[in-house]
Amino acid sequence: MPLPDLLAVFAHPDDEALVAGGVLAQHAASGARTGVVTATWSTDSHRAAELAESVEILGAGTPRMLGHADAQVPESAPGRARLLDVPLDEVVGQVVAHVREFRPDLLVTHDAYGQLTGHPDHVHTHRVALLAAHAAGLAHLYPEAGEPWRPRAVCLATHPDSGITELGPLLSRVGKRLLSVPDDQVDATVDVQPWLDEKWAAILAHRSEVARERSLPGILSRCPADTRRRIISTEYFTRIDLRRAPGGGRSLAL
Repeated sequence: MPLPDLLAVFAHPDDEALVAGGVLAQHAASGARTGVVTATWSTDSHRAAELAESVEILGAGTPRMLGHADAQVPESAPGRARLLDVPLDEVVGQVVAHVREFRPDLLVTHDAYGQLTGHPDHVHTHRVALLAAHAAGLAHLYPEAGEPWRPRAVCLATHPDSGITELGPLLSRVGKRLLSVPDDQVDATVDVQPWLDEKWAAILAHRSEVARERSLPGILSRCPADTRRRIISTEYFTRIDLRRAPGGGRSLAL
């Protein structure tokens, strides 16, 4: 039986593989429809090609790129404004259009911290995705973006305090922050070991990031294989229900 259809909304190419690659592969393997919206980098950049390879490996179709510039890499989208500088209403409307076209059961995005390191594009994408998830279900908002559709839930990819024991020191060593959440704020802990080969291949598809010393793909590529496997074999989510489950209950399963 297929798992719920899932649309991921992330800031950068490689976010889809790093924080939800296992869940994307799991849902696709079950027969669910999966897709990825990426807020930054232009469609003619080298990272767009890497993203296309990654989402193909994960079974998530073709990239859906908004094409805005990365906050820290102006050349990521020449002539385009940084994601952070684009009017909020405009970006929300772009994501609403993808939600209404895809009609997912679940929308997956960054948590409020913007994952462990708090990248400003991650934080902003979190806010945009939450607004879009609500707006997509309201007929009088963005009527030009298609027929209304509200996902069943938004799942925020996150890291609990207890889940960063091995990854934390690796990030601290290169001067990155660690923004984890209390364990009781994690609603779903997903063992993605059966899809680990796909997840790791999707991470490696982002070759330009693997080559960088301080990027997470680069850090993971230099880890002992056993350490890397333990780090990437579990994915964590906080679930925000947008529709009530039958009988008014609250389901925590992805």
